[in-house]
Amino acid sequence: MISLFFKCLLGAAAVLLIALLSKSKSFFISGLVPLFPTFALIAHYIVGTERTMEDLRLTALFGLYSLIPYAAYLIAVYSFSYKFNLVWTLSIATFVWLCFSFILLIGWTKLHSPLG
Repeated sequence: MISLFFKCLLGAAAVLLIALLSKSKSFFISGLVPLFPTFALIAHYIVGTERTMEDLRLTALFGLYSLIPYAAYLIAVYSFSYKFNLVWTLSIATFVWLCFSFILLIGWTKLHSPLG
């Protein structure tokens, strides 16, 4: 239960830092905060303690591939912000992320399927 509380505190700290930075002169740094590996550290710790080191390496590799949907999201936000308002921009960009994530998951499960 204490570890769950600690994980919640990490997430809350990240949100607080984003909110504070977004109001500062260096507001653009708030885009870097979500890339701090807070949740990746948690995931890698759990995988590393409950599974094999090979599974940890595979998790890290998948994490590298997961940058593709994130990059697609950022490109969509940047591009669509010229044409649409905030809500539409973020909605379309989220849809782009979902599409790329779906493609990634389908491709990953075909390549790394335990059945061959």
